[in-house]
Amino acid sequence: MTDADAVHHSVGVVLVAAGSGSRLGAGRPKAFVELAGKTLLQRALEGALAAGASALVVVVPEDLLAEACSVVGRACGAGPVTTAVVPGGAERSDSVRAGLAALAPECDIVLVHDAARCLTPVGVFERVISAVAAGASGAVPGIPVVDTIKTVDARGVITGTPDRGALRAVQTPQGFAADLLRAAYASDLQATDDAALVELFGHDVVVVEGDPLALKITTTDDLERARALVAEGDR
Repeated sequence: MTDADAVHHSVGVVLVAAGSGSRLGAGRPKAFVELAGKTLLQRALEGALAAGASALVVVVPEDLLAEACSVVGRACGAGPVTTAVVPGGAERSDSVRAGLAALAPECDIVLVHDAARCLTPVGVFERVISAVAAGASGAVPGIPVVDTIKTVDARGVITGTPDRGALRAVQTPQGFAADLLRAAYASDLQATDDAALVELFGHDVVVVEGDPLALKITTTDDLERARALVAEGDR
């Protein structure tokens, strides 16, 4: 995000960290699992702060509110960023809705980011913010798909082979005009992610360049890969 963008826009981040992390097998929600001495939540917060967020809402399991407040306090300090920690819901969409309700109303751009993508470089945040600041209803980072993709029916029989040149693996943060995202979440529409919801609401969403570092940590293999990336880059 450029200095000019920062002057004219207030960016809020809803950081979703309410997942149980059952597939990670760490015995606690994955946002509170450590990666090279820092929790995934702390690393995700640092990325959002480096991108110039003016407001942060962290959505976590209800029984971890106090711990999350402590992490947020250490990461944000006494700076100018407005912060809140709220309990999440049964589904990701419920958690995002709770985060939006707690977000400072003056934010006109909102990013929804997964704490599990805690190594996302600041440049990815900046590209998403810049696209929305330039007038896009929504923007998401994505990377080209390198594998051949097949569609299959209920029997497992291949029904098609999409052109992978037109495919992107989508990451977070996903960014939107705040009023638009609030209106989309106030509707009865259901979707698997924020971009799909805004698309169903009748608005175009653009894809900006993502980054392999923005991988989602879901399994133990993902965590080991993240550890190797941190060691390699001394992050």
